Amino acid sequence: MIMRLAASATLSLAATAFNPRAVASFAPGAGAVRIAHNGPQPTAFALSDARRRHGPIVQSILSPVTRRYAAADSDAEDETGDDPKPPAPENPYADPNYPDLEFVNYDDPEYSVDQGVGDDTDNIYDEEDRTLAEIEAMREDRRRRNDEFQFETYHANVLRGGERSLGEWTVFQTDTFMGDEVVGGRNPEAAGVPRLLKWDKVLKVVSRGSKIVTDPNAEWRVDGERIVHEEQLATMDDFPTLMMSEESDEEGADELKWETEDIGHVENTFWPNEMSSVDFRGPGGNMCVGKAYTICDAMPLKQDGDELHEGPFRDMRTELGVQENDMRFRVKLEYSMLDEENIATLDGRSPPPLHLRTLTVCRETLDGYWPNPSDNEKLSEEGNGEEDGNERESEVRRINQKDITTALFGPPGAPGGLYDPPPVGSEERAVDNYMLLDFEGGATLLLPHRLEQDGGGETGEEPFGWVTSLDWTPGRIRYQVDRKVLGGTKMKGLRTLELSEVQGEDADRWRPKDGGENMRQ
Repeated sequence: MIMRLAASATLSLAATAFNPRAVASFAPGAGAVRIAHNGPQPTAFALSDARRRHGPIVQSILSPVTRRYAAADSDAEDETGDDPKPPAPENPYADPNYPDLEFVNYDDPEYSVDQGVGDDTDNIYDEEDRTLAEIEAMREDRRRRNDEFQFETYHANVLRGGERSLGEWTVFQTDTFMGDEVVGGRNPEAAGVPRLLKWDKVLKVVSRGSKIVTDPNAEWRVDGERIVHEEQLATMDDFPTLMMSEESDEEGADELKWETEDIGHVENTFWPNEMSSVDFRGPGGNMCVGKAYTICDAMPLKQDGDELHEGPFRDMRTELGVQENDMRFRVKLEYSMLDEENIATLDGRSPPPLHLRTLTVCRETLDGYWPNPSDNEKLSEEGNGEEDGNERESEVRRINQKDITTALFGPPGAPGGLYDPPPVGSEERAVDNYMLLDFEGGATLLLPHRLEQDGGGETGEEPFGWVTSLDWTPGRIRYQVDRKVLGGTKMKGLRTLELSEVQGEDADRWRPKDGGENMRQ
């Protein structure tokens, strides 16, 4: 088959589909196509009555909808009247050797092209829309089931169904918000890294969380439930053994003295006011995995929109923790804008970064007693015990007290450093934005002290994200949890929450040597 094409015409292959010896051609600008046959005429699309009345029939194949158009025939007469039809205009490209040439005149103003927009096609589109809607409904059902699983797991495992946790909070405050004079005192070689100033007082805090029912008639049960958190500084009522000591008879022994700064710090919330199951989706920044969890709350810079998970943010608070063997080790990170950046407008400028304001290390026990054994002791009836050369005995006889003391107050730093360092971007980005810290209890923390909200200066289609890693060994198993979030103004949203577990004594043997890679999804 030989074919000659022009940009102004569309060829119908109906006539050539059944005859390999057919020849089709048209000339540029002619507005007509002709198909000639070297053999018997195809009969698949021709009806005998139609041929007698209208001549050969041409079928359009531009769409699945079939329509037939009759070509003009100079020998055909209008059977509805006696007057013959006007002769068809002469085709200057007609081949006299093929008088029965079939063609379509695209210059005919009464000719219409089948574009597949008929009723049948509308039905096809409607069916596709219904299919896509059903698929999305299935995906939403899976998302809601995962929301429910996360919601219930967090309440049952992390909050332990509303049981209280007793902990010691060690607070570190950065010098970033203490004025230029203090910031100017940094080491010149690390001028961009904040100094951490430790508070003198260790806070004694009681933490708990519970469920409340907001809508008992909700179609999906968890839609009518919320999780509320409560963290308060301890009172004498939280030290029952001390209340039985002779010190309880002294004036003022019935209360603990806390400063306003202490109270304000504990009142900072690191979670939504009433946490719903939907808050456990990625954009909310809350998730559980194994023995680890993370929660987050943030305040957008512009509060005139309905999207609470989209930045830039004025401040952000995140928490990352691991619990095992009736112990929990968690860190709270509070980020804020500098005052001069907070009041500045954002007219055409990149959003200002967030800086680490405070870092709080929470060492907690979950068995109803305080982590430090001295908080569970009282004086003997005969005296304080020290005058007689006897050590002060504890009212609580913990079998695993030695393990708790080592895991929470032992030598600082994870053995050999962070078990599996995550990717943080270029070396320059790591130096300018990250810090690595060791804490008592064999813990190591990698965290960003500066969060760029415009992508951190990285080039590419998506801004490079941020990661916070906590490495802790509360027993035989060594845990590392990585909170990996998106970059730019979506930094509240979780990319992944990854947990690594390895036998503590075998950690060096199985330590990854890939240079830092994300887990495969």
